[in-house]
Amino acid sequence: MKTCKKCLLREAAEEDTFSAVREKLDTIPTADKADETLYQSRLTACKTCDHLLSGVCMKCGCYVEFRAAWRRMKCPNVRERKW
Repeated sequence: MKTCKKCLLREAAEEDTFSAVREKLDTIPTADKADETLYQSRLTACKTCDHLLSGVCMKCGCYVEFRAAWRRMKCPNVRERKW
């Protein structure tokens, strides 16, 4: 059975890892956190990216659900930024 790897952690069978990321999300200061609309928009864009593999951005090695939560972060794909 071939498994799709173009998904976010919360959609994959990576519950332990996603739980750890979710805990880290709670540590981001409110002033530094992207609002929910921006966050969801970024995640949607990440899901269309060829550099997404099992919730990890292969351009920078970050879990996209964590990177996208920081208000001032940018997509690490300098040539073709998704957000």
